Amino acid sequence: MVKTILNHFFELFFPRLCVCCEERLVSSEKFICLNCLHQLPKTNHLTSVNNKLEVFFAGRFPFVRIASFAYFVKGGDIQKIIHEIKYKNNPHLAVYVGEICGREILKSSCFEDVDFIVPIPLHKNRLKTRGYNQALMLANGISKQTNIPVNTDNLIRIIDNPSQTKNSKFERWKNTEGIFGIKDEDQFKDKHILLIDDVITTGSTLEVCAKLITSCPEAKISIFTVGFAV
Repeated sequence: MVKTILNHFFELFFPRLCVCCEERLVSSEKFICLNCLHQLPKTNHLTSVNNKLEVFFAGRFPFVRIASFAYFVKGGDIQKIIHEIKYKNNPHLAVYVGEICGREILKSSCFEDVDFIVPIPLHKNRLKTRGYNQALMLANGISKQTNIPVNTDNLIRIIDNPSQTKNSKFERWKNTEGIFGIKDEDQFKDKHILLIDDVITTGSTLEVCAKLITSCPEAKISIFTVGFAV
């Protein structure tokens, strides 16, 4: 009772706002209001074989399935959500979004035989600055819903490359050379790995990591991201 009263008092002065529309959230809502949740531009990739992303990556490396949850449009709600996660110290939002994605994954048969969820790793310098790896927080949320274990110690980032936000496609490709590595190929031997990241733009980072993983004996790769930049 006391905790409830204190929470109501706190929200009078510091109301919880939707990260998308900035309207006040009701007690049953978390981070994103129901109206904005329903209006997220979902891709429906999870129920579509040979979707746009799979066509986009076709021929670049062997994969089982590739999907994104929603379209990432400049100024759109997915961009607002990702910006809040990456730059406004909100790891709990990342876990919550991961849980939403996890529930969507469970509705399909897209990743039903996956052995490990593997987030794109951050270099220790970037991790120290940000305080958390947003891809890991997303992976943790997906794992909560799907019960697929998260593996964080085998795919590693060796080089702390600069941010690629303003780079051209060619510059992004050059910046990914040699920055990732696999510690123990046997961990991924004969396993189906689900690689997780926040947004796909050129796909260069995901491609490099996917090729490393599939270089392990009999390893298979699938990819899932929250956003697909269009």
